[in-house]
Amino acid sequence: MNDMLNGIPEFVEAVEAGGFSAAAARMNLSRSAIGKTIARLERRLNVRLFHRTTRMQNLTDEGQAFYERCRRALDEIQSGEAMLESGKREVTGRLRISMPVLFGRCCAAPQLLELARIHPKLELDLSFSDRVVDLFDEGFDLAIRNGVLRDEAGLAARKLTSTRMILCASPDYLASRGTPRTVADLGNHDLIAYARSGEVKKWTFLQEDGSAVEHLAATRLRFDDLEVLAAAASSGMGITWLPCWLVRQYLSAGTLVPAMRNISSRAVNIYAVWPQTPHLPLKMRVVIDLLAERLPAIMD
Repeated sequence: MNDMLNGIPEFVEAVEAGGFSAAAARMNLSRSAIGKTIARLERRLNVRLFHRTTRMQNLTDEGQAFYERCRRALDEIQSGEAMLESGKREVTGRLRISMPVLFGRCCAAPQLLELARIHPKLELDLSFSDRVVDLFDEGFDLAIRNGVLRDEAGLAARKLTSTRMILCASPDYLASRGTPRTVADLGNHDLIAYARSGEVKKWTFLQEDGSAVEHLAATRLRFDDLEVLAAAASSGMGITWLPCWLVRQYLSAGTLVPAMRNISSRAVNIYAVWPQTPHLPLKMRVVIDLLAERLPAIMD
């Protein structure tokens, strides 16, 4: 009875990671250790779980059926542990969190480092990337995402805060090219846009009646780094659209100024996203609650 779970976590990880090597990396083990553990499991069960080739491992029919039951069993065990953990006051365990590079570095990470200082048994594994990670395939516990959320099955989300966006440019640029008064006027200006994976992100403004209007910036300057956008605009290269939390230092220094005061930008929401679970582990709840409490104060 005590041996029933031996090899089950490694087997499930190998299935969900897509192979022994990926599972080994996630579990900080060698590929050989994963392979030997699963081989012992197969001998104990007297069944082959994987079709093995030199390049990949595919589940057998028996392996697929066994995986589905193992996954449900581990989910129940994790839910039970989370339920018990919620009654504890000490925050312990490891959390792997993905967040946008600049927002994470400037806004989220300082709050999480303070939390780690308060809870010495909390382990944080922070990953900074502007791409939308797959929480299941890549083994993340939590992600921070900006903007409109994708419709992804099996995920839960909570709005943490929102940030206002601002059109801005250098004083010298506006002095030489004039200040736009309408969204249509932007077509007569040099624009600097944020782009990711070749796609330029639309700028969204609120009209006087409260309706939103989108503007797709036609521009020769496109970057996937917000700090480069701010630097280019402050050097007089054109008008850009940036979050207020980033622009604050440039406005204070006078290197950037608002470019269109009479039209406001629609706020961008910021969310915490995680795999759905019946009982949210204490370490997750503490992190999400802290970010929801602290982030609004530093957004504007």
